[in-house]
Amino acid sequence: MKDAFAPVVKQSLSDRLANQIRQLIRTGNYQEGDRLPAIMEMARRFRVGHPTVREALKKLETMGFVEIRHGSGVYVTRSEDVLVHASPDYTGTVTKKLLVDLIEARMPLETESAILAARHATEANLQTMRELLATAEAHFDDDDQLNAVNMAFHREIARASGNTVLAQLLDVLRDLFTEEQRLILGIFGSRETDHEQHVEILDALEKRDEALAAERMRRHLASVQEAVLRWDPERHPVG
Repeated sequence: MKDAFAPVVKQSLSDRLANQIRQLIRTGNYQEGDRLPAIMEMARRFRVGHPTVREALKKLETMGFVEIRHGSGVYVTRSEDVLVHASPDYTGTVTKKLLVDLIEARMPLETESAILAARHATEANLQTMRELLATAEAHFDDDDQLNAVNMAFHREIARASGNTVLAQLLDVLRDLFTEEQRLILGIFGSRETDHEQHVEILDALEKRDEALAAERMRRHLASVQEAVLRWDPERHPVG
């Protein structure tokens, strides 16, 4: 029992630096897409070595704060605090039960997201959604592109909700249900149906009809759930 009350190990230098860089992002008026100062400049500013800066940035990249583009620099991917993030160590097998659980978790979150987006979405949010759906319609024959665009559409709805916690929770689930999206795309005819339902959701958001947006999002996710329940993993394995 004595070991259970052992002193907590102090933060490493790279952990402390990661927190300092997060403060820099929050207080330095950095927005998504902005490039941070060069590693050499940050090393001088924080009086640490270049390897420590690189290690801290890798930690922030794992948390979703920054993107390291080799040969270009380090860019901010989100300026608000990351409250939750998917485990980078998760290597579990995608099962039918897991996919059904993920959809059930999405239903209340995405329904509320649609309600709030109908209330709070800006014209910029709606325009982004229109552009994403136009891209999706042009890529029905490219599963990788279509999957990425469909996920971006749902993410934009969450961002349009104005609720940071809700948006981040859905970001975590999106990291985990990539295989689910591929499964849905593998069901005959689902590309067109999935797209039509996305168009209907956007129509409700543009009308600022909260009840209609909620109903269409629920119906969309219910159809996704039905497709997964029909899936026979032995005859049609994911991947």
